[in-house]
Amino acid sequence: MITTASSARLGSRRHPERSRNAILQAAIREFAQQGIAGARTGSIARAARVNKALLYYYFKDKESLYGAALDHIFHQLREHMMEVLDRDLPPGEKVLAYVAAYFDFIASHQFNRSLVQMEMMRAGHGSPHLRRIAKQYFQPLFKRLGEVIRQGIELGEFRPVSPVQFIPSMVALIVFYFVNAPIMKSVMGFDPLSPQRIAERRAAVLDFVSAALFTHPPQLQGVQK
Repeated sequence: MITTASSARLGSRRHPERSRNAILQAAIREFAQQGIAGARTGSIARAARVNKALLYYYFKDKESLYGAALDHIFHQLREHMMEVLDRDLPPGEKVLAYVAAYFDFIASHQFNRSLVQMEMMRAGHGSPHLRRIAKQYFQPLFKRLGEVIRQGIELGEFRPVSPVQFIPSMVALIVFYFVNAPIMKSVMGFDPLSPQRIAERRAAVLDFVSAALFTHPPQLQGVQK
């Protein structure tokens, strides 16, 4: 019998990166849908097409797997956003590109944002992962973005805002929309997560940030990502 690469199980140690990544992707989906209490490692192993022994070879218990799933999400986000911050652009273009890229990342990763929302709620009752996440992923982005905003202020491109206040407000403009989509659907009578509504929200966020930050808000038609 010939087994193709696409149909072969990953349940061995011969392909550690592939197997580990498959487990993490399955874990993100399972934790996002069931929460850490309801998630089952057996379901994760089946979805990843590995056996439970291999899952526990990489992750000693469910809490470790949950933490690794969070690290996977935030590592992706940090690398994606750092690429924007490393671009050779003036502060105004860089901030708008950052906002657009952040919005697109959140919009296109449904299970990531669901799991992160759960973790933020869990953190209020004590989480062993929050301090590590904040130090490894949030702090570097916050520091770099703050530097860009301060540079824009010095050049006269931005109003004299406080990065400590402006950055959380900017992030909230994006995150709040997706977190509250079920409520908005009931209140407004349309699906806020349809492609048309997401495109409208993206444009509205960029317009809002531009009006709040720039001394002379630019035209935004050219801002794509």
